[in-house]
Amino acid sequence: MSDLSVKVQPTMSSLEIAELVEARHDSVKRAIERLANRAVITLPPMVEKPTAGRPVSAYLFSGDQGKRDSTIVVAQLSPEFTARLVDRWQELEALNSAASLPDFSNPVAAARAWADAREAEQKALEAAEAARPAVEFVDQYVAADSGSKGFRQVAKLLNANERDFRDFLRDHHVMYRLGGEWMPYQNHIDAGRFVVKTGVANEHAYNAAKFTAKGVNWIAGLWAQRNMQGAA
Repeated sequence: MSDLSVKVQPTMSSLEIAELVEARHDSVKRAIERLANRAVITLPPMVEKPTAGRPVSAYLFSGDQGKRDSTIVVAQLSPEFTARLVDRWQELEALNSAASLPDFSNPVAAARAWADAREAEQKALEAAEAARPAVEFVDQYVAADSGSKGFRQVAKLLNANERDFRDFLRDHHVMYRLGGEWMPYQNHIDAGRFVVKTGVANEHAYNAAKFTAKGVNWIAGLWAQRNMQGAA
């Protein structure tokens, strides 16, 4: 028998997340926006949610992307509630699967659906774990220090292998080698992510490039995204 049902992706709003993690909704929204600005997650669409008073604007996570991103938000905001969020996504997916699978009574289909759900859960948790060091670093760094940092300082703060970090900067057209020095591309200087100082030492001219606080924030987000892709 053909399956004529329409599969609707499960969704979860930032309001629901706030209730699950027992946090203020505005705090959850700020965490979402902060992670999206760092390119760690994709900013979800905004919707109006009815409440006892006036409607409230909330972010709406949906599908696999929403599950991944919301897990990262909770892992950064309230790590102890990550399992609670994953359980809620499983409930939503179970409700959706019950309405859309052509023959869920088939034990093979049921086993496959269960395995897919467990695999998706594991990937989301691995992505959150991969992102957490860089996200936590940014929060601590921005709060404590607004000065510029050299390449080795940033690599150490991100707990990154220097060679891997250098290759990452080169492959993503962030920095390039010039006369024995690593220099940022001009568009990143213009964006305020680097400062370049020139001078003369021992009768030799030199260029020294450093990440600004804005640049550290930005590159930490890209590095976290790279780690999450490796974990996926």
